[in-house]
Amino acid sequence: MKKVGRQSVIFDNVYVKSRAVYVGPKEYAGPLGKYFDGYFQDLYCDSKTWEKAEMNLYKCALEKAIEKAGLVETEVDYIIGGDLNNQIIIGSYVARNYNIPMLGVFSACATSMQGIILGGMIVDGGFGKNCLCMTSSHNATAEKQFRYPTEYGGKKPETATLTVTGSGAILLTSKPTSIQITRATVGKVFDPEYDDPLDLGRAMAPSAYLTIKQHFQDFDTTMDEYDLIITGDLSYYGREMLISMFKDDGIDISKKHYDCGLLIYDRESQDVHAGGSGCACCAAVTYSYLLKLLEEGRYNKILVVATGALHNPIISAQNETIPGISHAVVFERRK
Repeated sequence: MKKVGRQSVIFDNVYVKSRAVYVGPKEYAGPLGKYFDGYFQDLYCDSKTWEKAEMNLYKCALEKAIEKAGLVETEVDYIIGGDLNNQIIIGSYVARNYNIPMLGVFSACATSMQGIILGGMIVDGGFGKNCLCMTSSHNATAEKQFRYPTEYGGKKPETATLTVTGSGAILLTSKPTSIQITRATVGKVFDPEYDDPLDLGRAMAPSAYLTIKQHFQDFDTTMDEYDLIITGDLSYYGREMLISMFKDDGIDISKKHYDCGLLIYDRESQDVHAGGSGCACCAAVTYSYLLKLLEEGRYNKILVVATGALHNPIISAQNETIPGISHAVVFERRK
């Protein structure tokens, strides 16, 4: 492992041993339903509150990833996990039931790739052999946390996104498997001075643009090196903005780019406004669908750029803007 350029690292021995994704009913009913490990038929997820429902999703993904890896919990060196709830309570409350050291992390909806970057550093640095990287989101907990409770029934504009209900777990190991994590670029916090919490796609797009550009610069490469460049949850309007920003540089990134928020739902038949968002959006699509295509050889090398909006209701009420952050990770198929 070594640092490259201003913000990037190269990994030598970091591999994907297993992964698991559990989702809610709307996600299962979308285009990628068959790729998920499991789902619940309603948002309560066999629980009594929204927060406990999200904990159940988290628990299911955690246990399934360990099971699929053929490990027991004492063989997992660390959990690196985060979510959108105050003080990342979902991951913390789940982890109290397992005999595994935990590192709590937060980059809003960019948490999935942040966890993988840190987990990769631990594994490649020889500080652990198996590292479980986790994240989750829930439509009802996120609405209550960042906007209005679901019960309020407030009307949303077309720029709004639907928070994905789900949890994703990926277990990193130092032993070679069919999928290797080879590169990563750590994003900077960038404030485009947007202040609309119902248009987060466009608030995050500039940070995705800057992270992708920095990735190209640090590795002296272009988008041609990748079969796919996918962002986490810019959805429709954020993707439009990202494409426009690259066009100003003379680059047509639309040839290689798509967004997880546009893959997890069908905007034509599902009422999701601009598409999907939330910590689980990037994790669910990447760990299930995209890595499956990588294993099957339909892709050989993909760049996943998780995107996050760093705000909360208190700071928004103080007329603050919404900074963004994006972290990028390269997944490659080993032939």
